[in-house]
Amino acid sequence: MGALLVFIGWFIGLVFAANGIAGLVIALIIWGIMTLVAYFQGDNILLSVAGAKKISPSDHQQLYDVVEEMKIASGLEKMPDIYIIDDPSLNAFATGRDPNHAAVSITSGLLQKLNRDELQGVIGHEISHIKHRDVLLMSMCSVLLGTIVILSFYASRMMMFGAIFGGGGGGGRRGSSKNSGGGGGAAIIILVLAILLMILAPLFAQLIYFAISRKREYLADASSALYTRYPAGLASALEKLEQSTTPVKNATQATAPMYIVNPFRNKLNVNNLTSTHPPLEERIRILRSMAGGAAYANYDQAYRQVKNTNSGIISPQSAAAAGTVGLRAAVAGGPVEPPVDDKVSRTRDVNDMMYRMNDYKTIECECGAKLKVPPSMQGSMIKCPRCGRAHQA
Repeated sequence: MGALLVFIGWFIGLVFAANGIAGLVIALIIWGIMTLVAYFQGDNILLSVAGAKKISPSDHQQLYDVVEEMKIASGLEKMPDIYIIDDPSLNAFATGRDPNHAAVSITSGLLQKLNRDELQGVIGHEISHIKHRDVLLMSMCSVLLGTIVILSFYASRMMMFGAIFGGGGGGGRRGSSKNSGGGGGAAIIILVLAILLMILAPLFAQLIYFAISRKREYLADASSALYTRYPAGLASALEKLEQSTTPVKNATQATAPMYIVNPFRNKLNVNNLTSTHPPLEERIRILRSMAGGAAYANYDQAYRQVKNTNSGIISPQSAAAAGTVGLRAAVAGGPVEPPVDDKVSRTRDVNDMMYRMNDYKTIECECGAKLKVPPSMQGSMIKCPRCGRAHQA
């Protein structure tokens, strides 16, 4: 991706200023500014775009406990901040430039649907992204991709504008070709190459970006199995995510690779170069095939078996360093669906948390009903729908 940025900057300089160095410098300046913004404020921007809100242990103790467990299991230096996205879809992502400046975000829909083992599997996956600096890697790749797209977009528009109003492509290049006599042919070749690069560079860069994203998802699944010692938990969670048809409201093409599954459900299981994630069915089969243990070596063996390949996803050094890790039993409920009353209680707890986070006021009526009053209605008289009593909100 860096090479693509260098080439496109160089050719833009040749076309518009007859100086490749000038174009390269401009490209690097734009990339540098965007990189600084992404490094220091990228996590805040992503959380803001996603509509995530920070929570404390008192808001949802079980979620906080699970994150703390995975933090300890992974050896992470600092407890990541925890955010909730008020969204019925099932998804999660991690962000932050390093383990000391990191956050885990999950949707309210995911928190409602998953039992403890499944939630632990998802959190383990996201903690892995923080532990192995995948978040920083994907952020830097995203910035490179964004810079290439910006340069290609504006350069192509400037060329079109020059062709319509100036009678040709780059003015600087035309002037130099007239003075050099035989340089016209070279100028045309450079112009054609620049046009091709402006068209193809964003596509190539995006394919590289997606390929990196897919590989990191496999590795995060392997790490989640290692941290939890229960790969069936993440597999069960992914099965629920596979069945969900609700897209993430605030997801964009740029942020899609950050999520645990593709947030655009119409492309959820596409297995090609333009997919941001590996097929869910494949990820689930690999996790379900880890019968011998929860170590990296077990995941790599299952990966080779499911993919029918001799090429693994984990380096021998990493597999050897993790050693042998046995599987644990499921906690109460495990991968089995919990009783209806447990699911109702889980949904109620999450809904109550979202009401509090959105500044709803709770009025307890004498008849036992609990009225949730939005901020816009506070101060007015509210009638209980069950008994008809009036309350001052």
